[in-house]
Amino acid sequence: MSLVTRCPACDTAFRVQRDQLAARGGRVRCGKCGGVFDGVAGLVEERATPLVLEPSPQLGLFDPSRRAAGPSGATARLAALDDEAPLPAFLAQDEPPRRMLLGWGLLSLAAIAALAGQAAIQYRAEIAVLVPQAREPLELACERLGCAMRLPRRPELMSIESSDLQADPRRDGVIVLNAVVRNRAPFAQAYPALELTLTDENDRAVLRRVLAPAEYLEAGRAPNVLERGVAAGAEAPVRLYLDTGGTRATGYRLYLFYP
Repeated sequence: MSLVTRCPACDTAFRVQRDQLAARGGRVRCGKCGGVFDGVAGLVEERATPLVLEPSPQLGLFDPSRRAAGPSGATARLAALDDEAPLPAFLAQDEPPRRMLLGWGLLSLAAIAALAGQAAIQYRAEIAVLVPQAREPLELACERLGCAMRLPRRPELMSIESSDLQADPRRDGVIVLNAVVRNRAPFAQAYPALELTLTDENDRAVLRRVLAPAEYLEAGRAPNVLERGVAAGAEAPVRLYLDTGGTRATGYRLYLFYP
C-alpha cells in the first residue's frame, strides 16, 4: 500500500511505500527542491480530487535507471538518502573555523615550548654536564633570568661510604671527624653539606652541627676545589676538628644533604 507525503519546503506531494519510509527512519529527500524532510510527519490523506504526484523521492534507491535522470530528463536531483548524502542543516555538526584550529595549535606549541624551557632551567646543571654544547646557551639564559649555573645537586646519587669520630688526644673537648663522601652519579656534583649529631647513652641528641663544604674540606686542597665539585664516580675525604665545649657524647649520626 502506497502513502502520500508532502515536502514542507516546496509543497510537492510524493507517493511512497511504507518500507521506503522505514529504511531511513522516515527521512526522505525531495526530488523537486532537494530538501530533506520527515516523510512520516509529512503524510497527507488522499482527497477526492486527485493530487498531482511527483515520482517517489526514493525510487532511485530501488531502480538504478532512474538515478541518472529525473522526470524531465535532466541530471538526477532525485537521489536516495544514503550515507554519502549531505545531512540537513539541523543534523549537520558545525566544524570549527580554520583560524580557530590554527590558533589552538599555536597555543599548544607555545605551551609545550614553555614547559620544555622550564625543565631546561630546572635541570640546567645536569644538562650542561651531560651535553657540554648546551652550557653556553644555558649560561646566557641564566644571565637574563637572574639564575646561576652551578654543579648538579642530586643527594640520592651521593653517599657517605665510611665515617669515624674520635676524641683528639692532644686537646680536651675536641673531636675529629673523618668520613668519605662518594659521588655515584655519571657527572660531577657539588660538595654536599653535612649534618653531624652527637648523642648520649639513650641516643638523644646533645649537640647538632651543620657543616658547609668550606668548613670540612682540608685547607691544603688544590684551589677551586669547590667549583670543580666531586668528580663522577669519585670519592672525597672529609676531615674536621670540632670543639664540643665539654659536651659528653657516646654516639653520633652523620647525614649529607643539599640546602
